[in-house]
Amino acid sequence: MLSETYYLIRSRMDGSYLAAYPNQDDRDKARSPQNGYVLLFREHFDALSYLNKHAAGVSDRFSVETIPGTQLTSVLDRWGFKGFGVVEDPLLPRVEFMSKGQ
Repeated sequence: MLSETYYLIRSRMDGSYLAAYPNQDDRDKARSPQNGYVLLFREHFDALSYLNKHAAGVSDRFSVETIPGTQLTSVLDRWGFKGFGVVEDPLLPRVEFMSKGQ
């Protein structure tokens, strides 16, 4: 995983990364990074496909960034996310979640 290149979707409005918050039982609980997983894409076109499918009306508010695998843990440390969600299929979407330390 460290030798690969990944793609992240980032908001142009506030600089935050697109994240998933699976299995939140308490709907009133705030979506904080401690409970979230940064979404990673293996290909640039997968990230664009995700935006076009799930955020077509607001896709211009996001950009796709490249990140080497060696910098993944620094993103978790800096933003305080629980882990990563590697998007296997951007159209469904199918996501494999990995917590920090795995």
